[in-house]
Amino acid sequence: MRTLKFIEGCKATALNPPPPPPPPSTTERAGEKLFQHLQDHLRVNSFRSKSTQTYPHTTRNVVVSKDSLLPYGLPATNLLEPQIDPSLKFVDLIDKLAEVYRRIENCMQFEKADAYLEQCVIFRGLSDPKLFRRSLRSARQHAVNAHTKVVLASWLRYERREDELTGTTSMDCCGRNLECPKASLVSGYDPERVYDPCLCSGYSGDVDVEECSTSEVVDYDMSFYIGDEEVRCVRRKIASLSKPFNAMLYGGFREMERNRIDFTRNGISVEGMRAVEMYSRVRNVQMFPPNVVLELLTLANQFCCDELKAACDISLARLVSNLDDAVLLIEYGLEEAAHLLVAACLQVFLRELPSSIHNPNVVKILCSVEGRERLALVGHASFTLYLFLSQIAMEDDMKSNATVMVLECLVECAVEPWQKQLACHQLGVVMLERQEYKDALRWFNSAVNAGHVYSLVGVARSKFKRGHRYSAYKTMSSLISGCAATGWMYQERSLYRSGEEKMLDIDIATDLDPTLTFPYKFRAVSLVEESQLGAAVAELNKILRFKVSPDCLEMRAWISIAVKNYEGALKDIRALLTLEPDFLMFNKKIHGDHMVELLRPLVHRRNQADCWMQLYDRWSSVDDIGSLAVVHHMLANDPGKSLLRFRQSLLLLRLNCQKAAMRSLRLARNHSKSVHERLVYEGWILYDTGHREEALAKAEESVSIQRSFEAYFLKAYALADSTLDPESSKYVIQLLEEALRCPSDGLRKGQALNNLGSVYVDCDKLDLAADCYKNALTIKHTRAHQGLARVYLLKSQRKAAYNEMTKLIEKAQSNASAFEKRSEYCDREMAQRDLVMATQLDPLRTYPYRYRAAVLMDDHKENEAIEELSKAIAFKPDLQLLHLRAAFFASVRETTDAMRDCEAALSLDPCHKDTINLYHKVREPQS
Repeated sequence: MRTLKFIEGCKATALNPPPPPPPPSTTERAGEKLFQHLQDHLRVNSFRSKSTQTYPHTTRNVVVSKDSLLPYGLPATNLLEPQIDPSLKFVDLIDKLAEVYRRIENCMQFEKADAYLEQCVIFRGLSDPKLFRRSLRSARQHAVNAHTKVVLASWLRYERREDELTGTTSMDCCGRNLECPKASLVSGYDPERVYDPCLCSGYSGDVDVEECSTSEVVDYDMSFYIGDEEVRCVRRKIASLSKPFNAMLYGGFREMERNRIDFTRNGISVEGMRAVEMYSRVRNVQMFPPNVVLELLTLANQFCCDELKAACDISLARLVSNLDDAVLLIEYGLEEAAHLLVAACLQVFLRELPSSIHNPNVVKILCSVEGRERLALVGHASFTLYLFLSQIAMEDDMKSNATVMVLECLVECAVEPWQKQLACHQLGVVMLERQEYKDALRWFNSAVNAGHVYSLVGVARSKFKRGHRYSAYKTMSSLISGCAATGWMYQERSLYRSGEEKMLDIDIATDLDPTLTFPYKFRAVSLVEESQLGAAVAELNKILRFKVSPDCLEMRAWISIAVKNYEGALKDIRALLTLEPDFLMFNKKIHGDHMVELLRPLVHRRNQADCWMQLYDRWSSVDDIGSLAVVHHMLANDPGKSLLRFRQSLLLLRLNCQKAAMRSLRLARNHSKSVHERLVYEGWILYDTGHREEALAKAEESVSIQRSFEAYFLKAYALADSTLDPESSKYVIQLLEEALRCPSDGLRKGQALNNLGSVYVDCDKLDLAADCYKNALTIKHTRAHQGLARVYLLKSQRKAAYNEMTKLIEKAQSNASAFEKRSEYCDREMAQRDLVMATQLDPLRTYPYRYRAAVLMDDHKENEAIEELSKAIAFKPDLQLLHLRAAFFASVRETTDAMRDCEAALSLDPCHKDTINLYHKVREPQS
């Protein structure tokens, strides 16, 4: 569900493509071909079907019957191994965050884009995609040249996956300079204007040009002959085009004394030469057709006419509006070294991703060694470009040859140590997936030599795959003994041990990092092998309570089928298909949808009305996975229901599955039946990707068409995304009241009542707040217990507040937050017990660590307090945890550590006022 920011809530066979343009025997023939394509709008066959994979696919068609739901038996421990993260990982992430923050603050302005790009790479390895997008926007903001702007703006668009929105084109503009495809083609450093509205109309290709008067008297004093055709010119005008022309006409050559010059052998047509003469007088190429402009571009290169070349470059760049144009024109741009034309073509390729990566002509340009070398000659081969392409290629098919080629280009473009670390590590991961273990080992070793310690995991795994188990064990043991241990080190070493030693490493890995899924899966499968199936499910429940992942859901469903709990198995499979619709189960041998069809006859059948009732029950009991399963079932019956897609996105956001949530939100938008409904979903997409003002504008536009609950709710939510003054609070109250007057279901009205109560509390209207929470509870909005408890506390009714939270604990299946909040309404001893329970249920919640650390600090146990915070920071670099630890370090005069934590915290949130103030205070003695 959407909640206001200050409420704990839910937000929480390929077609034969045409050959590329043949190398023109003359520029005239090339231009005629282009002119035909552009003027007649003849479009070539679509390139968007996938090219045939050159790497064998591992899955097989398998027949599964109801009598044999487990054709491959139960999972086995010897088949389990954790995935190697393709992102950069660090032994001490906090040091790295602080280092990059200092680089950003201290580097020259023109170097900031590269510094922010490094920060992007670090944030890619964290769980919050908003951090990555924020740094990507900052990198675009500080980009200097057109190439970097084009790549980063296209990347920002890809992050929203606008290619999945029906009715949009790749060159659609979002309205801001930040992502405007035409503004991106303008070089120059102007960070203050990137968030301004763009002036797309000023870049229109349909440029009004004053017609040249044919009756104007021109003092022609010479002629160029092309064959038998004469083109009369003004000598001084032609000479002004370039130094070579000036030297030819005034520099003592034979042409200086001639009024008739034979130009037949210079590869230009009569029409082209007449265009040269006209340009020499009017200095404009917009009135010429594309084929003539191409001739002018060639002539400009031959005779070093820089101004003419720039004009042709700009004119041709404006013609590029779709993939077909780009495929045609980029060859000419590369041949003639037209930087802006190539940038415009490259931009189309990138904004058409991921579909364009299956176009063989695009692959030839972007992925091949020859293509990289040609792009480099015109300044369009960069680490930034191939970093973006590598992300797309790895997401599309990690084993494909195209992915390998892109990563090889990435390696060639890597200059800085972090770039070499990432490029070599990713290439190692891909080679490992392709089972090319010798090459994988080589690339992982290269990454280690560049300074990436985590790549030792890849070194060990590659050795193990090649049969060198003991060597793999020694590699990881040496790493553990040589630096501060982390969970992933023990997790990896456990693969190369056996018996009790193996289980010891598995347990240590969980103690150090409870977010690692492999240890839970391994312990669960070990219990399955001991026929303790109930205990195995309980083990998986431990992590699914706070981190929902398809692999853990699959394993729990696998075990549920074994114990004939078909209802539970179907629930988990539906949930995992919500996260990954193409998920293959049972070691990637059976599609999840097929298992759903097999299990459906074995469970109680429900119609759509039954499903709505079940959804209410599971929603009110805070059973998010169960709710996801019900919505998936309802969508199977009514796949075009945008309302259900929207509910699905809300649940996924509550489970912190943001990628899947955004996919559901895009589907909701695509299936919307009305304009006002579509605008609301577009608004949420914008809001969730950091475009608050644009989201508000969408909500306003939706309300102007038709009043609706969701439009008012979106507007209120977006307005409350900042500290509210009294007047703003009143306006938010009005919006929520308007939302409640509009038709909606109880699930959403309960949320609106809960949010309204929270605003009333902030306005000190406690009785009105209590009424809102009680009304929400009458329609089974269980989370309203938490708000009501807050009201009781503010009325000095501490016991009533405690009891209210106890009710929430009893009703909610996901109740870690309830234990955490109840701790605020009891004495220290009881609070400690509740917070221990909260940490057991959800170790990612940071308040319990901060509370325990504060208690230790009050008892003058400074080292223990800092250690309590460090334990959580090791697996969750949280802003509040870092700020508090920095304050503790400052109090014991550990200035260097305090500064480091402040810098790491400001890397996560550069505008956090408390940390900024603490940072300045700590730095004063250093100044």
